[in-house]
Parts: sequence; structure tokens; C-alpha cells
Amino acid sequence: MKDILDFTRQDLGDWFENKGIRRFRADQVFKWLYLKLAGRFDEMTDLGKALREELAEHFCLGTLELVNMETSVDTTKKFLHRLTDGEYVESVLIPEKDHYTLCVSTQAGCAMNCKFCLTAKTGFKRNLSMGEIVGQIREARRFVAQQGMEPLFLSNIVFMGMGEPLANYDNLLRSLGVIFDTDFGMKFSRRKVTVSTSGIAPKIIQLGLDTEVNLAVSLNATDNELRSSLMPVNRTWPIEVLLAACKKFNMKPRNKITFEYILMSGVNDSDAHAHALVRLLSPIRAKINLIPFNEHAQAPFKRPSQDRTNAFLTILLDRNMTAIVRKSKGDDISAACGQLKAARIE
Repeated sequence: MKDILDFTRQDLGDWFENKGIRRFRADQVFKWLYLKLAGRFDEMTDLGKALREELAEHFCLGTLELVNMETSVDTTKKFLHRLTDGEYVESVLIPEKDHYTLCVSTQAGCAMNCKFCLTAKTGFKRNLSMGEIVGQIREARRFVAQQGMEPLFLSNIVFMGMGEPLANYDNLLRSLGVIFDTDFGMKFSRRKVTVSTSGIAPKIIQLGLDTEVNLAVSLNATDNELRSSLMPVNRTWPIEVLLAACKKFNMKPRNKITFEYILMSGVNDSDAHAHALVRLLSPIRAKINLIPFNEHAQAPFKRPSQDRTNAFLTILLDRNMTAIVRKSKGDDISAACGQLKAARIE
């Protein structure tokens, strides 16, 4: 049985037409799925009983099973979902000053094998379907509503969870169509959705042509030798190719690409690295997120001292770069950057 969340509004309209049913029913169903957050077809009360029964006969509604939730001391919440084939993915609900941000996964596991990332240790299992991607967002919105966690509202999405979003490009793009649908879909602002990549250069250019979204690039080094040792993707698309693609990324004149730079003590956090980062990114409309490494047992890297982090930041700011140190949330529940693993619950 197919998950109805795997259908775009166009797909669903086609299905209704093939059944001899008028296409506008797809619009009604989408409102129930993404605005009213219906959990069952029989809740869709502006559809006739016979039509609701036909939907239930042909479709299921959501295939994610929440099997565990952890809450950090800072109230960040990490959700562990079991998929229908027994694989697991994690998403993270992050409280901000006046809203929630959801960190969404696009793959079960990851094939990029970045040396600092815990997800890489699990290996790559498979791409998530469109329904499994948008399902994470739907379930998070349902959770916020059911728990009475307003007035904060889930308004921001970051594709920075498990997996490389641009390696699951078609399902990512289909998901963004639902996320940005302002009539019947999730009604997210394009300014509040960010796709992060380890650096699949051709897809960066294509993403800018296919949709309007914020781009974040995980950089983490200023020369090819070091970056290739940390991020094998650099062997295929080295820094100069990656930055050339970033320069071609289609975005509004006032927008900037976010470059994520994980600071690892004694690896990439020296003054010389900071100066090199300025030289690399000065020609690009860039903002830099410095992320002190979130330590875990399966990586040899260490977090730099606060003084070292501040010195690195100062060099960037003194040379008129837009830069901040990003405060990680949820690291006590392994929900911070680079810590998602989706351990099985036995």
C-alpha cells in the first residue's frame, strides 16, 4: 500500500482523474494532510464517506513510527523514527527565541564518510522517499500542536540531518514543492528553509535553477589536502570547483551562502587557517558559521578552547567577513551537529 505523503498534489490530482473524480479533491486532501495535520482519512470530513473509504483502501497515511524521543537540558528534542523496512532516521526539534527549527534527514545513513561525523559510522542504507522526508516535518508540527508548545511555531527547516540532501535530489526537490506550497501545502517561507551540502558541485548549480532556497556548504578546510582527508567528496569536487559552483548559485542579490566550518583543535583552527578562509571566501557572498567540534567517542578530533575559537572569529571579523560562532544545542543527547546516528532501539 502506497503512502499518500509520497504523492505531490499533481500526482494525487492525476490519481483522482484516473478514478473519474474531479481534481480539486487533491487540494482538499492536501489541506487535511499539511494544514490540518490529519492522522486518518476518516478525519477528512469534507470528503464523502465513500471517497474516504476509497482513499483508505488504496493508501496509508504516513510510514514513520516514532520509537524514541530524547529531551536535552536546553529543551531540544531528538526524534528517532523507524521506517517500514526497519531502518531508522533521526530529526531534531530546536527551540529558538521566537520559533522552532527542525533539522530534517534525507537519507538513512550517509555515504559521504566525513571523518568528523557520527552518521558516517553507520554507513549508507538508502535514500528516504518524499513521504519520509515531509513526514518528519508533519510529525514535528503535530507534536508541537499536541503538546501545547505554542506560541512558538515550527517555521524554519534545515536539511542538515542524516544524509547528503543533494545525493537524494529528486525526492528533496519534490519535498520542497510541498514545503513551499502556500495554497494547500506546508506554507513555509523560502527564506526559512536551508539545504546543507558537503559539496556536490553540479547539484549546487542545479538547485539554484530548480528552486529558491537557502544554501549552506560544509567547508571545514582551506586546502584540498586537508579537506580531502576530512571529506572524501573533495576528491571528486575540490575546493576550487566547489567555490566556482557557489559563485554560480542563483540567489537574490541580498542573500548569502552559509559556509559551515567545524573547528577542530590542532587540525584547522590556526590563525593561518583563518586568514586562508578569508582569502577563499572574500570573492563570494558568504557568511561563515564557526562550529566548535562536538566531541564523540568515534572521532579523534577535539574541541578547540574558547580563546582559540574567539581568536579565529576575530580574524574573520577584522577583515569584514560576516561570521558567527554557532552555539550547538542538544549535544547532551547527541543531537548536535555531526552527532546523529539513529541507533536501533532493541
